[in-house]
Amino acid sequence: MTSLEERAQALRQEIAQLERVKQDMQEAQAELQRDLGRLVQEGVSELKKRKQALTVDIEQLERRQERIRKEMQTSFAGVSQDIAVRVQGFKNYLVGSLQDLSVAAEQLQIEPPQAPAAAPVPVEEAPRRSRRPERRPEAATSPQFSEQGFQEQRRLIRRALDQYRNNPDYYGPPWQLRRTFEPVHAERVANWFFTQGGRGAMKSTNSRLQNILIASAIASVLHLMYKRRLRVLVLANSPERLGEWRRGLQDCLGISRADFGPDRGVALFEAPEPLAQRAERFIQAGLMPLIIVDESENQLSLGLLQFPLWLAFAPDPESTVVRDW
Repeated sequence: MTSLEERAQALRQEIAQLERVKQDMQEAQAELQRDLGRLVQEGVSELKKRKQALTVDIEQLERRQERIRKEMQTSFAGVSQDIAVRVQGFKNYLVGSLQDLSVAAEQLQIEPPQAPAAAPVPVEEAPRRSRRPERRPEAATSPQFSEQGFQEQRRLIRRALDQYRNNPDYYGPPWQLRRTFEPVHAERVANWFFTQGGRGAMKSTNSRLQNILIASAIASVLHLMYKRRLRVLVLANSPERLGEWRRGLQDCLGISRADFGPDRGVALFEAPEPLAQRAERFIQAGLMPLIIVDESENQLSLGLLQFPLWLAFAPDPESTVVRDW
């Protein structure tokens, strides 16, 4: 009996020891679960903080991207930061005064066909000036970009505008546009060619640099068509503004100072009368003048409307300066 009691006592002690071990393991398991829960909570909290930080960074990058995109659209793209300027977006693209200007321009364009009525005067001198009728072929080659019959010219113009907009060449040959060309610029140039037929006014962009970019694109396209026959005549009412045009055309078209002069590719004028005389001589010589009028001109000379290619930048109708257009 004594042996059995001792064995039972040993078993009870072993059971008690196992229960203590079990209790210790349960406590350890509970502590482990608490630690694990705390770690999971801390990890989730850290992930939430990182997510919030990443969200803020993404928002900042998106705002920066939008700001850069807007700056690219409103800046004179391609020019170094030293001379780059910020310009306002195109506001009030078509306003009542611009519509009135377009109507007036269309009405004025009816007058040039009356000019040949004075042509019979040279008939009296026919024996001495028998070769004068050589000017007639010029009329036959006058640009009519808006006419359906000039499909080849229209295709050439569209190809050039697409190239300037999608594949700009900043190191191309002289007279090829070397600056970034935005869709808004291409729209204005296409409208001047196809809607206005290469003869009409265009609302100023409120930035002479932007106006020069648009005029340079037009000159570049025309140079593809007329090569060395093209002559660009710029009219502005001060040497300072003409200096801006000279520098801008050089920069946009890759031409040099040697290309500027009375009988060179580009000529600058402060008054419309000598410009009209020079354009008339170019026409007689079989050349093709492109007349560009700066927005600073208070009046648009009627003598310039007789020529086949002219572009006048109309001043901002919201300007407080009174201009007769």
